[in-house]
Amino acid sequence: MRMKKALVATLTAAMVFSLTACGSSGESAGGSSSGSKDASSSSSKSDDLISIGFAQVGHESDWRTASTESCRSTFSKENGYNLSFVDCDNKSADQLEAVRNFVEQEVDYIIIDPIVETGWDTVLKEAKEAGIPVLVIDRNIKVDESLYTAWVGSDFTAEGESAGAWLKAYLEAKKKTDKVNIVTIAGTNGSSAQIGRTKGFNKYVEANGWNLLDEQDGDFTQDGGQKIMESYLKSYKDIDVVVCQNDNEAFGAIDALKAAGKTYGKDGDIIIISFDATNAGLKNVKEGSINADFECNPLAAPYLEDIIKKIKDGGKPDNQKVYVDEACFACDDTVSSFKTDEGKEITMTVVDDKVLKERAY
Repeated sequence: MRMKKALVATLTAAMVFSLTACGSSGESAGGSSSGSKDASSSSSKSDDLISIGFAQVGHESDWRTASTESCRSTFSKENGYNLSFVDCDNKSADQLEAVRNFVEQEVDYIIIDPIVETGWDTVLKEAKEAGIPVLVIDRNIKVDESLYTAWVGSDFTAEGESAGAWLKAYLEAKKKTDKVNIVTIAGTNGSSAQIGRTKGFNKYVEANGWNLLDEQDGDFTQDGGQKIMESYLKSYKDIDVVVCQNDNEAFGAIDALKAAGKTYGKDGDIIIISFDATNAGLKNVKEGSINADFECNPLAAPYLEDIIKKIKDGGKPDNQKVYVDEACFACDDTVSSFKTDEGKEITMTVVDDKVLKERAY
């Protein structure tokens, strides 16, 4: 691995700071302890291990947990890596500081799941000057493409388009021609998932003359979803569709609808659309609480490892942007397949016990 220039004591202190900067449970892939003790163990790097610093968004959802576990299991010491993990608790300033500390520690690679798209130029220039490849996962980042080596994740706009096209086909199949009233519980404002899913879905809102009553930020959390849904129920008498930009927001919306005595899902008055398609989300689809769920695959780490191996062997990624494989799920076969306005053929998978059993997350 690359030679470290700093003294061990300086390196250890820097790593301790990187973990405390985000005020969360930073840890190496090989252990489960947290705080300064774990930071010290992380700094005891062996030359035959590839060192990686991972600045994660936080722990706000089941999807995020699966994403983190994907990286921890892939970049384990048993697999030849030393992973320094920082949970940034959805705080952008802390995430920037964590990445800067990884640069100072001279790790071999930096992985970032950016909380927001902007504000990255300076720290990524520092990483480039230090010769450290930066790999971005999940959310997009707005910088000169020369500042990062590769991005691995989902096409969020396409996810939104698929949800809109499914709703169009579903309403046609149900012969619902009346005005459709929609509320959206959006994800964290400024995140690429929120931007893309909103853009993609709202194209169909405009094209089909649907009535978007409101759109508020639920911050990708169950508590946020519940609070926003409670607010919507107080403000709007007739709601036909609730679009939740992740499963945890959908769980919160369902809690609010249930408490208000509203019917929803497969046999209800209100259609619920969700994104992520985690195991917990798909259980709700199978039960009929969620009508349709559009996957956002969190298992990016194996794709990242392929890229790292190519770089280590003196090569480079085949493509700077790599899209993960994803699917779409429904509670019944009302719409088994459809074509988006963008020309994409979509097949809906009806969730049953076999689908849940085979689910990796």
